[in-house]
Amino acid sequence: MKYQKISVAEAKDLIKATAPMILDCRDMKDYKAGHLDDALHVHEGLKESLVKRSDKQLGLLVYCYYGHASEHLAEFFSDFGFKAVYSLNGGYADWKEQHQEA
Repeated sequence: MKYQKISVAEAKDLIKATAPMILDCRDMKDYKAGHLDDALHVHEGLKESLVKRSDKQLGLLVYCYYGHASEHLAEFFSDFGFKAVYSLNGGYADWKEQHQEA
């Protein structure tokens, strides 16, 4: 596996330590209803732009609803040479649940 699956706690630490680009691969309706701070909604144009123009050392944190679709997108970016790619295990559902408890 070229990317890492990380927990919500690990994602919080990663965000504080390295400020990765955060990518939300859910549909636009759900993205607009709520997303991680500074997250970008993933669409084909953004994917293409990142692959063609971005520094491959750039850290990427990818998430979806429950952590399954983000694995595919994390693998996609890893295959294009990104070195630090992370998929949020449990997705936005776990993130939101753990933030309500805090």
